[in-house]
Amino acid sequence: MFQHTFVICAYGQSPFLEACIQSCINQTSVKAKQSKVILYTSTPNEEMKTLCQKYDIEMFSKIGGGIGIDWNNALSFVTTKYATIAHQDDIYLPDYGTAILSAFEKSEDMNLVFTDYCENDANNQLRPRNLNLKIKTIGLKLMSLFQIKTYQRRVYALGNFICCPAVSYNLERLVDFQFDENLKMVLDWDAWERIMKYPGKIKFVSQELMYHRIHEDSETTANTVDQNRENEELMMFRRYWPKSIAHLLMRFYVMNQKGNE
Repeated sequence: MFQHTFVICAYGQSPFLEACIQSCINQTSVKAKQSKVILYTSTPNEEMKTLCQKYDIEMFSKIGGGIGIDWNNALSFVTTKYATIAHQDDIYLPDYGTAILSAFEKSEDMNLVFTDYCENDANNQLRPRNLNLKIKTIGLKLMSLFQIKTYQRRVYALGNFICCPAVSYNLERLVDFQFDENLKMVLDWDAWERIMKYPGKIKFVSQELMYHRIHEDSETTANTVDQNRENEELMMFRRYWPKSIAHLLMRFYVMNQKGNE
């Protein structure tokens, strides 16, 4: 009966985990029994166990060791055709599941569906839709103009416009896909770029259907501070561009990091 799974990827202690769980179980698609909710962690603790019991969701655990390993582990417990890796700090608006299922069902060869999003903070306040988010939305709309792989990859060569927690996967079409477990910050950019080479399509849903939380303890903020993000992003630009152009693009792209301060 279930077609889709929200697999919440939880780590350590998070004051935002319960809100994430609530946003998933209150999905229209969950109430219609099209989606289900599970939780994966490599750091099981009593708080997680208590929340899973409270909301009657299954909890799974495996040995972790990094974001890529945890994301691959999380997907390994999904038994449905479609999946969303829900990050423990984030919020999914009630129609997210319905919207992505509708997009998948319109085309048998859809590999990824992802939505637009907003950002919120540690106090649950929406952050102003800054220049960074506006540029990303423009990039996503440009990518969506034509379902031509070479065109989409050239647009994507200008930066990672896709928000990883807003992405859902067609696991039946991505059976051999794995996140690169050696990367810390651009494993999503690397993943989408590789998936664009697969037979099939990607789809952008222009509605803002989830809130990505930016706060001082987030993985995004931590990697920005110690320059992991900048180093790995330069590596990605070098995949597309000569060294001189890659460094020029980084001068502009690094301003994106300031959105996470």
